[in-house]
Amino acid sequence: MKKSMYKTIAIAGFLLVFSSCLKDLDTVPIDPDQVTAATVYDDPASYKQVLAKLYAGLAVTGQEGPSGMGDISGIDEGFGQYLRGYWYHQELTTDEAVISWDDQTIKDLHWQTWGSSDVFIANFYYRIFYQISLCNEFIRETTDEKLDDRDVTGDLRTDIEFFRAEARFLRALSYWHALDLFGNVPFVTEDDEVGAFFPEQIQRPALYAYIEGELKAIEGLMIDARQNEYGRADKACVWMLLAKLYLNAEVYKGQAQYSECLTYCNKIINAGYSIQPSYQHLFLADNAFLNEVIFPVNFDGMHTRTWGGTTFIIHAAVGGSMEPAEFGIGGGWAGTRTTSAFVNMFDDISGNTDSRAMFYTDGQNLEIENISIFEDGYAITKWKNVTSAGAPGSDDVFSDTDFPMFRLADVYLMYAEAVLRGGSGGDQATALDYVNALRQRAYGDNSGDVSQIDLQFILDERARELYWECQRRTDLVRYNKFTGGEYLWPWKGNVKEGTATNDKYNLFPIPAADITANPNLTQNPGY
Repeated sequence: MKKSMYKTIAIAGFLLVFSSCLKDLDTVPIDPDQVTAATVYDDPASYKQVLAKLYAGLAVTGQEGPSGMGDISGIDEGFGQYLRGYWYHQELTTDEAVISWDDQTIKDLHWQTWGSSDVFIANFYYRIFYQISLCNEFIRETTDEKLDDRDVTGDLRTDIEFFRAEARFLRALSYWHALDLFGNVPFVTEDDEVGAFFPEQIQRPALYAYIEGELKAIEGLMIDARQNEYGRADKACVWMLLAKLYLNAEVYKGQAQYSECLTYCNKIINAGYSIQPSYQHLFLADNAFLNEVIFPVNFDGMHTRTWGGTTFIIHAAVGGSMEPAEFGIGGGWAGTRTTSAFVNMFDDISGNTDSRAMFYTDGQNLEIENISIFEDGYAITKWKNVTSAGAPGSDDVFSDTDFPMFRLADVYLMYAEAVLRGGSGGDQATALDYVNALRQRAYGDNSGDVSQIDLQFILDERARELYWECQRRTDLVRYNKFTGGEYLWPWKGNVKEGTATNDKYNLFPIPAADITANPNLTQNPGY
């Protein structure tokens, strides 16, 4: 999958075009020289090639890597890459990351001063809906009726049924990102006719119900947990997304569902996963670990080239007196660091106690006087393009390191939080055991074990375990600490010591251009 499936993605890119707004959310080309479904699916191998494009939509930005023939026009392909956009929204807006660059409005993300015309917010919004459009088209072209018309039978038909379920999972994943970040959004499925129209806006509780229903509908259609090709979704991915949905149900629809969260956490835990012995190895170039990683976004320095993804995460974190070769790259971009608020969550920042405290401090200042100066703020050394044996990745520019979007450690911490919040189907003793299992890996022994846990401890432990993995903003929102003044970190609200921010920032705005273009859309409150 990592080195072969992603190499055959180009054909699907011609199935759709994408406008500057979501008026044409689902369109097909009218140029007769363009490749269309009528010709694509003449080749039985195309079904898997198009499926590969759906997965690659999380990793690459067009038909030529790292740029060229981009999926979406008018967007820089580096800034517009899916995972990079998601990372910006989940990390730069929190205590876990700042960035020194002065590209347009990028610092507004950490300051929580963005507006409805923010280019980075628009970039990711359109990337989400382009991905949804691709999934819709594949699902539309793999109905029983379409397959009957093409005389698709036998093993290929069986495979396509799995492919179709995976496409529905990927669509649910992107709709979850839209639900979490934007709330009430345009809504289109395979049942909507292809062509120019104004999508209706779905309200957050209704979108929640749709995603939940889709995931439950495809659960039995997916390949069993840990039995699919590496990088492809299986039942455990469905369980994980349901658990994430239920953990945040109070935010999304105002009604807690912690017992349901525990139900799906237990399914994952009982599916044969285990904790990878080395925390650091989870973020290196040979991190294809099926034992802990439930769903990765695959990258390969030779075949999955992008200026986003883990290439961005690794390069942007290297600067100052750091040695790029130690990170398997030819040069750093001197961009991202962390705040003292995050550093102070660790008892011993030297890393001799908690091995997850991966900070570069030589020549770096703990406190940030000026976000634009890379040396202000400790650098993060968690992600590298080197193998567990210390060998460099296959390319010193583009990363081999996969991104573990879902992994077992997150499940352990979700289980503990859901128990503490009153969910049934778990117990505190087991929750404590799961937390201590992670801390024993981090400390190398039981010296870091705790005898009791509470919700604040779990929030902090999630930061220590999952930082820079696109979790933090969602966690802080769930704890009512993302906006307002209860929890401050350096430069929140564009004040050095941090200041209270408006609760409107718990949701990002629908891009102003889309509000103008689509009369069915209403802007999120406060924008």
